[in-house]
Amino acid sequence: MQYSSFGAISKPRGRFRRFWELTLLPLALTLAASVAAAQTSRFEGSWPDTDFSRATVDFAEVISGGPPRDGIPAILDPTFKPAAEKTGLEDREPVLTFVPENGPARAYPIRYLMWHEIVNDVVNGRPVAVTFCPLCNTAMVFDATVDNSALTFGVSGLLRHSDMIMYDHQTESWWQQALGDGIAGELTGRQLTQLPAWMESWDAFRATHPDGIVMEEPDWRRAYGTNPYSSYDTSRPFLYQGEDPPHGISPVERVVRVGERAWTLTRLRSEGQISEAGVTLTWAEGQASALDTADLGQGREVGNVRVRDAKGQDVVHDIPFAFAFHAFHPDGQWMLGD
Repeated sequence: MQYSSFGAISKPRGRFRRFWELTLLPLALTLAASVAAAQTSRFEGSWPDTDFSRATVDFAEVISGGPPRDGIPAILDPTFKPAAEKTGLEDREPVLTFVPENGPARAYPIRYLMWHEIVNDVVNGRPVAVTFCPLCNTAMVFDATVDNSALTFGVSGLLRHSDMIMYDHQTESWWQQALGDGIAGELTGRQLTQLPAWMESWDAFRATHPDGIVMEEPDWRRAYGTNPYSSYDTSRPFLYQGEDPPHGISPVERVVRVGERAWTLTRLRSEGQISEAGVTLTWAEGQASALDTADLGQGREVGNVRVRDAKGQDVVHDIPFAFAFHAFHPDGQWMLGD
């Protein structure tokens, strides 16, 4: 599917139809092509191997986040150690937990993902992309196999609706992190499969998974353990020009997203447990916001959230800011309760 900034062009009827077909329609299509070419020309120098003739987004929505391509370095070869032996993490600081079908649970500390945003890992032979966009608070793990081919991902340095655009090293196609969708390039229209994973405190991970393993500190010079976006989740979204969410919800209110539905963290925290729409959401005290204070382990309480189905199995979800849910799921359902 190729995006046209003019949308669908319908044919007029009656005496103007021939004039439209012979004169106005060719002009409109030429102008549309010129606009699209002008939009993509901004990127072609840095992305010569990306096929911009294939896209599903308006390139006018794509902006620089500041760092250049790979200026935020993704991790390709993470190393791990037993959680029982890991030191240096604060009890309340968040980790992204992934529990494979076989083998120990894995914790990816947000203190590392804050500075790298993508960790390319292989778990039981399955390539996975562990991702975190701090500007949207979207922490998501994807199966990194597309069409039976393993992909690895890097950080493009570009944003759309304040969300990270990833790119794969194999085809240099662009991917929207908040959706897992291929949005430009050879793999446009493909979708990564999101896997069950959740943010929880380091203390909660160790308590639940005493035999788990945790990613070790990458070999980069970064201020691990600090939050470069101090007070971000009590201010306004960075580099976001879209609509605010409806119902008077703050743009930086955290919401629990399951598919096209969203529950505010305020409601879940107040009720403690919500069972509706086929899932049960629970909240428990213990996790610090990574996007509040400069020390990400000392942020205000946001709690540990779990989402399970009727069988008690973990359900695919994430906890984006409300503005991001609204931007990427404009027809989504807000689960506001009574």
